[in-house]
Amino acid sequence: MIELKDIHPQFITDENGRKTSVVLPIDAFEALIEDIEDLAVVAERRDEPTVSHEEMVAELKRDGLIQD
Repeated sequence: MIELKDIHPQFITDENGRKTSVVLPIDAFEALIEDIEDLAVVAERRDEPTVSHEEMVAELKRDGLIQD
């Protein structure tokens, strides 16, 4: 996950010196959007049942997606 100290934001201020907008490098912006999308998926799936690692590996093997 991206951290604020790593993106070096620049702020746009109004005539009173209050921050009104922020300018980010495009790669930092894209990383933030990706993190937000990932968090949205996690939130949507919060109530879904879970399976153990062993069950998942067995299912992937059954489906031929991984081999022994």
